[in-house]
Amino acid sequence: MRRGLVVALLAGQLVWGQTQVRGFTEDQAAVLRDLERKLKAVPDPVRARAYMEKMAAEPHHAGAPATKAVAEYALGLFQQWGYDAKIEVFEALLPFPTARSLEMTAPVKFKAKLAEPVLKEDPDSGDKNQLPLYNAYSASGDVAGLLVYVNYGVPEDYERLKKLGIDVKGKVVIARYGKSWRGTKAKTAQENGAVGCLIYSDPHDDGFFQGDVFPRGPFRPGVSAQRGSVMDMPVMVGDPLSPGWASEPGGKRLKREEAISIMKIPVLPVSWEEAKPLLEQLGGPVAPDSWRGALPLTYHVGPGPANVRMKTDFDWTSKPVYNVVATMTGRELPDEWIIYGNHHDAWVNGASDPVSGAVALLETARAFAELKKQGWTPRRTLKFALWDAEEFGLVGSTEWVEKHRDELQRKAVAYFNSDTNNGGKLGAGGVPMLNTFFREVMRDNVDPQSNRDLLTLAEEDDKKPRFKLSPMGAGSDYVAFLHHAGIASLNIGFNKAGGNGTYHSIYDSVAWFTAHMDSDFQYSRALAQVMGTAMLRMSQAPVLPFEFGTVESTVREWTEELASKKPGDLGAVRQALDGLRAASAIYEAAYIKAQGKATPGQLAEVNRALREAERTLTDPAGLAGRNWYKHTLYAPGLYTGYSARTLPGIREPLDLGRKSEAQAGAGPLAAAIQRLTAKVRQATEALGAI
Repeated sequence: MRRGLVVALLAGQLVWGQTQVRGFTEDQAAVLRDLERKLKAVPDPVRARAYMEKMAAEPHHAGAPATKAVAEYALGLFQQWGYDAKIEVFEALLPFPTARSLEMTAPVKFKAKLAEPVLKEDPDSGDKNQLPLYNAYSASGDVAGLLVYVNYGVPEDYERLKKLGIDVKGKVVIARYGKSWRGTKAKTAQENGAVGCLIYSDPHDDGFFQGDVFPRGPFRPGVSAQRGSVMDMPVMVGDPLSPGWASEPGGKRLKREEAISIMKIPVLPVSWEEAKPLLEQLGGPVAPDSWRGALPLTYHVGPGPANVRMKTDFDWTSKPVYNVVATMTGRELPDEWIIYGNHHDAWVNGASDPVSGAVALLETARAFAELKKQGWTPRRTLKFALWDAEEFGLVGSTEWVEKHRDELQRKAVAYFNSDTNNGGKLGAGGVPMLNTFFREVMRDNVDPQSNRDLLTLAEEDDKKPRFKLSPMGAGSDYVAFLHHAGIASLNIGFNKAGGNGTYHSIYDSVAWFTAHMDSDFQYSRALAQVMGTAMLRMSQAPVLPFEFGTVESTVREWTEELASKKPGDLGAVRQALDGLRAASAIYEAAYIKAQGKATPGQLAEVNRALREAERTLTDPAGLAGRNWYKHTLYAPGLYTGYSARTLPGIREPLDLGRKSEAQAGAGPLAAAIQRLTAKVRQATEALGAI
């Protein structure tokens, strides 16, 4: 096909996307919009607050009786609304702390309390059964050594220390939270020979430097610290003892020493108030400018003379995991699933993380139940899930995907995810083939404060003429769906400044949330409306609303950016992208021509091809060194954790100086793009255009 014709067709596609609802004719869209008006009128901020007050009333970490109670509460709501709902039980290694201590033995003595005190302004800060400050999947250990400050504890920080002549081998390091996944900080410390790792919350990152601290403001007070998992999530997620298969009661398990995602050194979190006495006793070079936080001291890197001893031990037992799954079966296409998930477990009370997102999911589900009471039934099946043990390492969702993987790969159309939802700006990550679809969803929903459409706001905020979904790394329950099973996914939530101010602390409570976040729960309603719109359109679309021109242009942009780093010959990748560009343009023309004319048989064939399209971008062999991750376009960074690394089979080894491995990664990427191209052509043929 001539390049001019390709460009013209793609331009036509963009105009079509601005004036239509993708997947629908104009007449079909008119019916759809009437349904959307009814659906979006249902979500109720008062109900959302009531759910939060119930679910976040008590600490409910995974493996605790209170978490089962929260799951049963949600189950009861789904059943009350008419869903076919059940709790699916798994088991997972969920270590609880049995011993924790931290003391400085020289040059002065100091013993940390490792506890967050009760605040009179926050009744829930005195609740019983709180998990204490600890890092799950730290090693058990009793170690001592000179202390070294390592800034954020990422690889480039250790390179800087080496240039300063400082070796951390045999020492205890202290890193500040931020810039990378906490598990990466622990892993990098052990790779550099440290015997222990402390992670503290510097006020520069989430405390008084950013704004007023709780209770006056939303930011982290000096007595607060961040619990959290230090599982090596960029290698795998889910139960460490069942990598790649579901961990069910009585099932196969690895021995703990065989698990690759558990740290090999002890790790502890501390507040800045308890880190300050340690940092004050450091000598050695003054820290570089960019390493200095907001504490009233001169930041030195050490080593010593501060000498610390830290001890950790855990109850290393498997515990039950309770996933709540509710189903509304489609009337025409029951074996095509649209899934929306959020987690329900928290480190403590979890008003923001995760209950703020869970209440929006519940109101989305209730809205569909209200439509069904009026005689409507979805064309495709809708599933709502509240996952357990997300905080430990995306455990509940991962075990569910591993159990149902074959069925999901046959039936799943898309997975939509939310997590925290604190109000403010809409954040959205997702696969490029859903970009046009989600732009239209944003166009047709409004921000509750400004009453302006979300698409216009996003493009103004980003100062870009065309909104693009962010690539997806890790950090929430979409990981197994996208990176392991190859299911097209979105991750959506409203978040504002200060939203992480009490993250993973006892102060992530209803009192904090209602004082400083979404106090009137209007953004709970807004997220339910956005997710409701997305699910309704995906459920009802005669032709699934996937689009491939954005895949080609996005991957080409990543490829050219990567080429500037000289990874070797990317000719095969560029050639594969040329083929995808041509196939996408032809599909777009066929899609427009076939609107309202395709037969049921043609629709079934095209939708099967579209449903399978994202799957083609996975490699059964997986990524080198971490074969649980299968996707060739994106993965969590080995040393960034949450944030995505695009084209990881090339980018990751290149960043590590392994140029031959980077060059080898071009072949699987090109092959994946060719598989997608073949699937796009299959969809085009099903529309009768070829």
